[in-house]
Amino acid sequence: MPWARRSAGRVAVRAVSEEPAGAPEWLPGIKDLPPTERPRERLIQQGAAALATHELLAIVLRSGTPGRPVTQLAQDLLVRCGGLTGLARVPLTELQRQRGVGAAKAAELKAVFELARRFHLEQPEERVQVRSPADVAHLLRLEMAALEHEQFRVLILDAKNRVIASRRLYDGTVTSAHVRVGEVFREVVRHNGVAVVAVHNHPSGDPTPSPDDVALTRELVAAGRLLDVEVLDHVVIGHGRWVSLKERGLGFDA
Repeated sequence: MPWARRSAGRVAVRAVSEEPAGAPEWLPGIKDLPPTERPRERLIQQGAAALATHELLAIVLRSGTPGRPVTQLAQDLLVRCGGLTGLARVPLTELQRQRGVGAAKAAELKAVFELARRFHLEQPEERVQVRSPADVAHLLRLEMAALEHEQFRVLILDAKNRVIASRRLYDGTVTSAHVRVGEVFREVVRHNGVAVVAVHNHPSGDPTPSPDDVALTRELVAAGRLLDVEVLDHVVIGHGRWVSLKERGLGFDA
């Protein structure tokens, strides 16, 4: 639902035991697959969009384990971890213990996810416009849903709801006792913003707002009215879901 402007845990992954002693050393790689099943060749010929998620992951992994091709290894990882979001949340130490991954591949996977996160942080030359909480969730859910801890961010907007800046203000428990309201609006003033959207995540995956979330929202809304800066929403991001406190009428009665 578009906004109405006021009038002017980590994921636990079961470690897989190593191959028994005496297992063959040969590791099937992408080149060992039939030509029609090689993700790298298919990407070159058809483009990255034509590949399934596990095929793109297989290109990064490069080789499988004895008796298991790399495409199967990629599929197994996605199933065990709960998809890409779950895989991104797996700590490096746990990831490198997975059969067929190891230290080098784990580091490469973490590098890929970090590049994706930074890509989404970069703003294009033409500012992104957010018209609803769904737009906010789409903009930030990839990077925030994968976090193992709570993080509080603000999107600072101009008069046309275009994003001037996205700022991470706090890492850790997000409550009115931890978030200093003055710091939120100091960022807005510094960037000449006229409106702001508060965003934080729930590492548990459940985006249901807590009483502390509602109390913080109420404080932000009240301060915004005093400073003539509109708080358009407070969006909570979970795993594959998000909640708008504005749509639920929580904290916007100040």
